[in-house]
Amino acid sequence: MADKVEREFIPALREGVEIVKMLFFMKVRDYADKNFPEEDRGYGSLLAGAVINEFFGTPNPDGRFVQFAEANRERIESILKSVPEEMESMRIPLTDALRVQFLCDHQEGLEDGSGTILKKAREYGILIEERSVPLPRPFMNLVYRIGKANGLIRDQEK
Repeated sequence: MADKVEREFIPALREGVEIVKMLFFMKVRDYADKNFPEEDRGYGSLLAGAVINEFFGTPNPDGRFVQFAEANRERIESILKSVPEEMESMRIPLTDALRVQFLCDHQEGLEDGSGTILKKAREYGILIEERSVPLPRPFMNLVYRIGKANGLIRDQEK
């Protein structure tokens, strides 16, 4: 029974984390487009991807993305440090998504990558430490609400 629940539940929770990532991507891309208008078209998307990869500990191994992240390290760090003020509404979803990612990693036996990420989120001032660890249903409800409000989730037609 526990294996069946884990097989069905963990992927659903990870999907919720991905929706938070998509929303964060949109917010960072818009922030980058607004704050770096001198850059080429598409720069905001590349920078947003690099920020997401840094924040969630999922670097893209493709050489061009590695080079981009290295060349833009200061901006990536600056954006992450600005989240508490510039994207304050993302703190709750990001806090919950990181914690859910940590729990999923732990359930799947993946070691401490998420623990390091939680520590970095705390250092950036993004992690809301006094917030309770999210239970699955409230997390998925939060994901549904913010995903729907931002056009990432649509109700299925009956």
